[in-house]
Amino acid sequence: MPEQESTGTPFYIETHGCQMNIYDSEFIADVLARNGYRRVASPKEASVILVNTCSVRDRAEKKALARIRELAALKRDRRDLAIAVVGCMAQRLGPRLAGGATGVDLVAGFDAYPSIPALLEDCGRAGRPTVATSKAPSFLYSLLPLEHPSITAFVTIMQGCDNFCSYCIVPHVRGRERSKPCEAIIEEIEHLVGLGVKEVTLIGQNVNSYHDGNRDFAGLLARAGDVAGLGRLRFTTSHPKDLTLGLVEAVRDLRKVCEHLHLPLQSGSDRILALMNRGYAFRDFRKMVDFARHTIPNLAVTTDLMVGFPTETESDFQATLKAVEDMRFDAAFMFRYSTREGTEAARLADDVPGQEKTRRLESVLSLQNSITDQRKRSLVGREAEILIERPNPREPGFMLGRTRENYLAKIPSEGVEMGETVVAPISAVTRWIVVCDGSLRKVED
Repeated sequence: MPEQESTGTPFYIETHGCQMNIYDSEFIADVLARNGYRRVASPKEASVILVNTCSVRDRAEKKALARIRELAALKRDRRDLAIAVVGCMAQRLGPRLAGGATGVDLVAGFDAYPSIPALLEDCGRAGRPTVATSKAPSFLYSLLPLEHPSITAFVTIMQGCDNFCSYCIVPHVRGRERSKPCEAIIEEIEHLVGLGVKEVTLIGQNVNSYHDGNRDFAGLLARAGDVAGLGRLRFTTSHPKDLTLGLVEAVRDLRKVCEHLHLPLQSGSDRILALMNRGYAFRDFRKMVDFARHTIPNLAVTTDLMVGFPTETESDFQATLKAVEDMRFDAAFMFRYSTREGTEAARLADDVPGQEKTRRLESVLSLQNSITDQRKRSLVGREAEILIERPNPREPGFMLGRTRENYLAKIPSEGVEMGETVVAPISAVTRWIVVCDGSLRKVED
């Protein structure tokens, strides 16, 4: 959301973590704007600073805490400055974040987001920190913003998770699964399209398990695909055990749904997958992906991988390397395991040494990066459909966009505008982008 009018209390919001936090930050910013606050681009300009935090890994929390302390240092010269912490870390740690060395004035969990303006006023009057968190978050909200600066947007369709993977803090901070009504989602998409959005990504902890009592996720995709003026639909994240025939067929048959599945494997070892409580063995995962690739032409499949889970042996890790070699993912997010307080895995000894975790991470990174490079080079000469998103800030005369498979693409800017969809041949690839500089044709909505 862009900066509002020059009157009102200035606020700055900084977002750490996933797409859902980005969406939540925009909701909070919209609530504040509707209550007389104005958004600014720098913490030094703000009277209220909000930090939206992530708890998915220990490193994410440490990074957020360091940033909070850095921002709190501004209070030495500005006694009127208020600092609020929201997001997963606020929900998880609650009172442990308030006051004292942190300098935090407000800690707000998910259910408190609509009340943040009033909570800021309360802590200001009281002169002491305010904590507003609930044990089991239940609030579901839709975002109908005043403005939207981008042609792409996230839309949260559900909150929470019922899977309770043993390493994951999300169900403990976001709560159990709850799905928004389909028509509320469609209203939000239509509103965004009216503001100029061309591509919507539907997000949730596990979108595959979406069900509002009347429609499952495949049914929601079909309904969203009917929204006039919407060019593309994407979604993330999908749990492999909930990938259905109906969803695969929806990706194949619905023109607006992009040919990309993000399916987190996590490990190639069946023993580790069982300890993780993932609900599938590697052979099940491979069967699902093989079926999806056979059904959906030009499908891109990306994944998440974790190394160093408690008790992971060299044999377990080699099974992951073999799985990566066999699956030939288009790309992957790869991480070292870190203990999350309150999860089942926290009961296990974190017995893989840090140096060994690093070695394993570097090995799987090297392998997957090589596979990604090979798969991208195979695209040269093929036509790609690209939605133009923005000018290339590093190269005047070029625009950036994304292919349907979610590759970042660079294309000459002459004759094209933001929001247009073009088809052009891929002439070259780099580590990060595909380059399209041949003749192009525009795709009509």
